[in-house]
Amino acid sequence: MLKYVAKRILMVIPVLIGVSIIVFCLMRVFSPDPAPIVLGQHATQEAIASWREHNGLNGPIVGQYFTYLKGALHGDLGISYYSNTPVAKEIGARFPATIELALAAILFASTVGIFLGVVAAVKKNSIFDAASTMFALVGVSIPIFWLGIMFIMFFSGFLHLLPSGGRINVLLEPVHVTGFYMVDSLMQGNWPAFEDAFIHIILPSLTLGMYSMAIITRMTRSTMLETLGQDYVRTARAKGLSEAKVIGKHALRNSLIPVITVIGLQFGALLGGALLTESVFSWPGIGKYTVDSILKSDFPVVQGIVLLVAVVFVVVNLGADLMYAFLDPRIKYSSKKDG
Repeated sequence: MLKYVAKRILMVIPVLIGVSIIVFCLMRVFSPDPAPIVLGQHATQEAIASWREHNGLNGPIVGQYFTYLKGALHGDLGISYYSNTPVAKEIGARFPATIELALAAILFASTVGIFLGVVAAVKKNSIFDAASTMFALVGVSIPIFWLGIMFIMFFSGFLHLLPSGGRINVLLEPVHVTGFYMVDSLMQGNWPAFEDAFIHIILPSLTLGMYSMAIITRMTRSTMLETLGQDYVRTARAKGLSEAKVIGKHALRNSLIPVITVIGLQFGALLGGALLTESVFSWPGIGKYTVDSILKSDFPVVQGIVLLVAVVFVVVNLGADLMYAFLDPRIKYSSKKDG
């Protein structure tokens, strides 16, 4: 097990280096020069040249990359061109909002997706099976930004039930401890703040999690159908076990192995793919901040966020792999298998 974890951690290094090279080059090749954007349209050529020199943008791109890489290895992701604040601090102030949204979205997607997938498999070829399949197809097909706008129009504009954007009412914002508003409000016993934060996260989490829910539903249904046809399931039924125990204890647990992989992949994708959702709902996370930074050519911020998302994605998938051993005792990370 330890050898397997060590190998996976070592595999992270080339992945992160590759990601850093790609985003570093893309930002400098396809993004406009940040100097006129930062200094304004009336800036002189001398001021632009001085600003570029101060920020290390006049040297060869290879040298710029190695300077950036050296700082990143020491935890220095650079300084934002606009706020003159360390990128790590800027990301740290916004990342909890994205994590909170992604957790709410994956919780919705996993709970609803597994439930629909299991029932669709158990009631194969029924009306419910057809309905859940159609629901999953719709969830995969609908663009996130369009779904978010429809939710806002219906639940906020027509029914007036839920807020159309933001993370919490500024008058109810709890004292920052963890950065997760619902957790902080619970720790402080601030129930109005918890309720308001919960209400604000409903529409963004449903919008963000809809695609993942559809993927999890389809995967769960597929694996459950395969598992229900196995000999050990038929044996369990022949022994007189209740259908609930057969499905829950024998079929579902073995079916969850590939589903856990999908959930891990989807959670990593939610962290990096919340750009549209956060923009539509004015959610103050790194997704919206990334969009703003790309438009302003704030190179250090974009590079830092992409690296952070890459690290989280790899860590989440490593955790999903390690869950295999818990869900299926037949899977062993032995030294023989690793070597």
